[in-house]
Amino acid sequence: MSGQASAPLAGLRILEMAGIGPGPFCGMMLADHGAEVIRVERPGPPGLTDPTRDPLLRSRRTIALDLKNPEAVAAVRRLAATCDGLIEGFRPGVMERLGLGPELLLADNPALVYGRMTGWGQTGPLADAPGHDIDYIAISGTLHALGEAGRKPSAPINLVGDFGGGGMMLAFGMLAAILQAQASGTGQIVDCAMTEGSAVLASMIWGFRGMGQWSDARGTHLLDGGAHFYDTYETADGKWIAVGAIEPQFYAALRRVMQLDGAEWDAQFAPAVWPRLKQELAYRFKQRDRDAWVTAFEGHEACVAPVLGFEEAAAHPHNVARQAFVTAGGVTQPAPAPRYSRSATVPPRMAGGTDSHAILNEAGFDPAEIEALLG
Repeated sequence: MSGQASAPLAGLRILEMAGIGPGPFCGMMLADHGAEVIRVERPGPPGLTDPTRDPLLRSRRTIALDLKNPEAVAAVRRLAATCDGLIEGFRPGVMERLGLGPELLLADNPALVYGRMTGWGQTGPLADAPGHDIDYIAISGTLHALGEAGRKPSAPINLVGDFGGGGMMLAFGMLAAILQAQASGTGQIVDCAMTEGSAVLASMIWGFRGMGQWSDARGTHLLDGGAHFYDTYETADGKWIAVGAIEPQFYAALRRVMQLDGAEWDAQFAPAVWPRLKQELAYRFKQRDRDAWVTAFEGHEACVAPVLGFEEAAAHPHNVARQAFVTAGGVTQPAPAPRYSRSATVPPRMAGGTDSHAILNEAGFDPAEIEALLG
């Protein structure tokens, strides 16, 4: 996307307090779209991830500061005073105990947007409790809806809580609050809870419930694998095909290719017949390899696609044509998204080393102060 206008968030400056999961994902999203994101890390070896191999840490500079040192805390305050936003993912009260709570930082910089990423939120009976993605989406009702009929709820990795309902929701909230701060001169705190974010992601399902079209019996509905025309099916080679033939014209195409004749197939939206028709489709899909089915469906608008592994996804012709995946630092990873008609996103650059001296120098620290902080 070279030669286009500058990235849409160019000019924004964000301070990211190092963490794992949704906070880094928020920082990645903002950096991908042009914000200058400075990540404050602890000195010493990396923690759970290898920064040079982790896409969540791409495209920002880092500064290593020991926040047990009051001078380092003061340095973070000075840096925050130059920023449009700050994001942190500690438990409630941790930043206050460090001397970096929002009251102090907003006093230093009244236009600052202070983003707080937690599982349960800053208030409420569970605010101080430990937890992980699976716990947060459990109490929002979202986890209960995920899984096969008659089986236990199935965790969707950590996509719904950490990333969809967490990091991406925080990125949206940060930008909304920054827009308001730019207009009003007044910043604020963004309290982003994964419980609430994962509930928002399920808004359509709550709507179906309100219309009497969704029950607590998972795996029995239109979009959760209950319908024979909206599910995945194993093929002869042990791979899988995804079928999403909801609309009548797509369902008709599915029937043509699969030779699904007979009156029983006419009752597309009759849940009583779904289990039997699913069994028949499962049998038929097992008669050919996955790629043979892909070939059979070519030219037919049936909303059928192969279920690809990561390596296959990166090599798929459609993804290749759109450059949906890129390689940076030897790591294949998703390219920044979404796309813009006139603006560029930032080509991923993997983390490596720190930029502590340069960041402090640019922020106006003199050589003696930098030496005292960094040694």
